Amino acid sequence: MKEYVVIFECAGTNYSAYVPDLPGCISTGKTLAETENNIKEAIELYIDTLREDGQPIPEPSLKAKAISVAA
Repeated sequence: MKEYVVIFECAGTNYSAYVPDLPGCISTGKTLAETENNIKEAIELYIDTLREDGQPIPEPSLKAKAISVAA
């Protein structure tokens, strides 16, 4: 099991997500929950395609953490 950092962005009327460690692995959805489900599927398909093509699967290299500050 691998854990990849996913970046979620609000795009006005929907959400988008991408995985920096997996170039081109992106997805969208109407809600944050839908987008999370969609990007999980996209990651799985991305990795399946790499395996089928005999390509190496990138190791997760990023860490993320929310930092609270007074604003």
